Amino acid sequence: MADPETKDKPAPKPPEPDPIVTEHTVELAGKVFAYTATTGRLELKNAKEETEARVFFVAYQKKERRPGERRPLMFSFNGGPGSASVWLHFGALGPYRVKMLDDGAMPAPPYELEFNPESWLADTDLVFIDPVGTGYSRAETEELGPKFWGVKGDIESIAEFVRLFLTKFERWESPLFLVGESYGTTRAAGLSGYLVEKGIAFNGILLVSSILNFLTARFVKGNDLPYVLFLPTYAATAWYHGKLAPKYQADLEATLREVEAWATGDYLLALQKGDRLEPAARKRVIDRLAAYTGLSREYLDNCDLRVEIMAFCKELLRSEKRTVGRLDTRFKGIDGKHTGERFDHDPSMTAIRPPYTAMANHYYRTVLGYKTDVPYYILGEGIEKPWDWGSAGEGHPDTSEALRTAFAKNPYMKVFVASGFYDLATPYFATRHTLAHLGLDPTQRDRVTTADYRAGHMMYIDVGELKRLRDDVAAFVKSALGSG
Repeated sequence: MADPETKDKPAPKPPEPDPIVTEHTVELAGKVFAYTATTGRLELKNAKEETEARVFFVAYQKKERRPGERRPLMFSFNGGPGSASVWLHFGALGPYRVKMLDDGAMPAPPYELEFNPESWLADTDLVFIDPVGTGYSRAETEELGPKFWGVKGDIESIAEFVRLFLTKFERWESPLFLVGESYGTTRAAGLSGYLVEKGIAFNGILLVSSILNFLTARFVKGNDLPYVLFLPTYAATAWYHGKLAPKYQADLEATLREVEAWATGDYLLALQKGDRLEPAARKRVIDRLAAYTGLSREYLDNCDLRVEIMAFCKELLRSEKRTVGRLDTRFKGIDGKHTGERFDHDPSMTAIRPPYTAMANHYYRTVLGYKTDVPYYILGEGIEKPWDWGSAGEGHPDTSEALRTAFAKNPYMKVFVASGFYDLATPYFATRHTLAHLGLDPTQRDRVTTADYRAGHMMYIDVGELKRLRDDVAAFVKSALGSG
């Protein structure tokens, strides 16, 4: 007779099989580089040793190390929240990348992978992590999913993955790095403060297209900060599409310096006055906004001097019946109707999603030998509940304090911040604002390195900026290791 206490309980899932290890070679910096690729899932368990989730990863490690060599190890993830690690993996860091057009636009299908001469594997071993609900990572039961789908649970689960990886693959002696993109920078900042309390300190944190304080990007009534911080990216976008007067089209960076100064000066003061702004001063602001954004004075007056991101993406090229992208404003889209206030889709996301989806599925199965018929969740499909922002429900998510704490507790940690001029998801000037308000001691500021690129959110999809990013990162890693 069946035990009534176990009758309705699902059968336990079998233990996770051992990771698959394959051997490969690529040519990096003119030399043959031999490495192993380890592919599998690590089990996250609770205090009772019950499996709660299985986290998919791909780890690239140098095949042969010199005696005593402490090769750096870099953990990598993307954002969303709800994004798999494919963008950094197959766009910039890994030994192979998705073949796109040179500026990052979508090629004709069928899609291809190509050797990545700018892979970061030349300088550091790499571990790509898919958080629970992304890629092939899954919670053990449907009820357990929400535990991982929030700021706190996400940081805790990735921290546990890092600990497990260091233990299982005996990498506790390695110099450690984190690289996150977009919401992954929110995660990386939070991890840097959380893990230092667990005895895991990083040599370097790399933030690609960063957002730590969401106050800088929330267009809500009473918060004028985003209008100020997004303005330079509006100007860069208008410059790229040839919508500025000749004197502003001559030199992008000179134009941006002027816009930045005005945005944090006269424009900020004007917005703070609200309805008390005098008519003559209002006209001067409208004239300057029109000059910097390429938008009409009438439109700027009607939106009360405040241009929201989606409105800008729709309005800038409305006369051409085109929209511009959010992730990368260089890209143009075509909507079904040209009268709306928002675009139908983000043309910059539309350009990259099909190639990256196809090539990730192909690569894991046929190159790395990880065979499964379950779907690989690229972006958002596996997050079945609203993201839990925790205490941010009372304000705005902010992990910048965790990063400052890590700076204080780890005097050797350095930070590299990469931003794209044409990124409206995480604008470069908003990132600068956050960095300037971390509350760092003057002696800590030289441990932060910033770099700007003439591309969008995923600046590395542009082949020219891919090399620049790779060179900048290589120099940063050497510096963080005390050898550069």
